[in-house]
Amino acid sequence: MPQMTDERVRARLTREEDLSLLHEVSMKTAGVSHLEMCIQCGTCGGSCPSAMDMEHTPRMLFAMLRAGMRDEVLRSNTQWICVSCYHCVVRCPQEVHIADVMYTLKGMAIKAKLYQDSTAPDFSQTFVDMVETYGRSFEFGLASRHYLKHFPLRLPGMAPMGLGMIAKGRMGIKPKKIRRMDQLKAILERASQLELTS
Repeated sequence: MPQMTDERVRARLTREEDLSLLHEVSMKTAGVSHLEMCIQCGTCGGSCPSAMDMEHTPRMLFAMLRAGMRDEVLRSNTQWICVSCYHCVVRCPQEVHIADVMYTLKGMAIKAKLYQDSTAPDFSQTFVDMVETYGRSFEFGLASRHYLKHFPLRLPGMAPMGLGMIAKGRMGIKPKKIRRMDQLKAILERASQLELTS
């Protein structure tokens, strides 16, 4: 499969390059991504502890962006397998903010509903919902909702660990809101406005 993708990317790049997707991802990435600076050296994939499970290495994904392969990029499991360890970012000779680009691709895949398995996007959305509601993560609710929806048969096996965390005060049963939720809501609202204008 990777070889077939390599050939398809090369075929797309031999025609006139369409860099609109690359620029779109670069602009949607927080800060300065340096995505257009990628020299295809492969250091990112060689540094990645999760590369073996990825359909495409970050290097290949960036070549696919350059080739304008929107659907293939957003359907890839690469951004979901990324564990945000930042090994690739630290070692990239061009200082491409690879992990931040992966966050952007996750968001784009969710928005376009282009992903193979809903487990990671659902977990992501549940986490965001809880932060928007309480101002912080609510681990008990997050784990319960996630396991009930995706892995209900694993819940009994998780119970002893969960009860141990509750007994030691490491996890609460009830969610706690942060103070000044109004400030967080104002920040989130402003971020949404900025996203719509960009």
